[in-house]
Amino acid sequence: MPARLRRSDPSRPGLTRRRRGRGFTYVDVDGASVDDTATSERIAALVIPPAWNDVWISPHDNGHLQAVGTDAAGRRQYLYHAHWAEQRSRAKFERMDTFAAALPHLRERVATLLDGGATEGPTRERVLALAARFLDRAYFRIGSEQYAAEHGTYGLVTVRREHVTLQPPHTVEFDFPAKHGIRMVRRVEDASAFALVKVLRQRRGGPDAVLAARNGRTWAPISAADVNEFLRESTGIDCSAKDFRTWHGTVLCAIALASQAEEVRDAGKQPGATPTALKRELAFAVRETAMFLGNTPTVARSSYIDPRVIDRYCDDRTIQPGIERLLRLDDLGELDVQLVAEAATLRLLENRTPETIARAAARVIDAELTPA
Repeated sequence: MPARLRRSDPSRPGLTRRRRGRGFTYVDVDGASVDDTATSERIAALVIPPAWNDVWISPHDNGHLQAVGTDAAGRRQYLYHAHWAEQRSRAKFERMDTFAAALPHLRERVATLLDGGATEGPTRERVLALAARFLDRAYFRIGSEQYAAEHGTYGLVTVRREHVTLQPPHTVEFDFPAKHGIRMVRRVEDASAFALVKVLRQRRGGPDAVLAARNGRTWAPISAADVNEFLRESTGIDCSAKDFRTWHGTVLCAIALASQAEEVRDAGKQPGATPTALKRELAFAVRETAMFLGNTPTVARSSYIDPRVIDRYCDDRTIQPGIERLLRLDDLGELDVQLVAEAATLRLLENRTPETIARAAARVIDAELTPA
């Protein structure tokens, strides 16, 4: 593999793909067939989908962008160099530290906007706050009108009123076909959200989506762009709805790994004692995380679990010191566990000591959970 990447430019000449019988042939920038072994193996390793048209392939094995094509739906698709993808992935996850630090302020603003209940009405700002609350509590994909129209699958901003039911005293249930047509059921227990959703479900007119804002005598739809703008304004950082899934995927995996380590120790063994055991333990935690997110384990690990959490487990470090005291408390709710686990996970990502992880969790317990 090349040590240094170069920036690719698909507007410049590159290798192209041509149909030949049941397969393909590849042509270089001079129009000659590609016949050298190294280039042929590189192209084969890219596994360019047969359905792609107008395929461009980088003439350089160290190009950051290796191939571009148009899929059957007319969308441009990209295949990146493995080193580039890894760098981007690391950078994305490192942003999670900043996102996690901004969450308390965002949650405070959301709570302020929603605490008025239904009496203040479904203003645009309050409905956007409602969207942020659901992203934070239920790991939604944001969704898009295009996917809803073309595939009949939904996300938070496109889920319809008939997909939402209210279960008194204050549970909001979503039941809808999500990405790839997979049935998704999400329940959020929240009095403020319940009150506002009740108004939105009972409205007359407006878009089919449950999330819509009152605009004079009409109803205005809420888009993914609207939600992302609200998140950026509320946090003061460059973030999006997807960051909630990435952060929560990381925290969920941290909890699963801590639980797994405890079970292994209770059995009188050392976590990750052998390569086979380590692989099995990591696979369990990733499967647990994927189940909550509604993804495959492969997608969950590559896109939503910060690799630093797995790295720490390989070094026999988890958030267990932070959640030990939590487990001794009575009448804990899901949000209580989330707040403490988040504090411990953030310190774990920062590569802090077990003692620091425990103190960070203890501060949350003392401030938020322990009665005065």
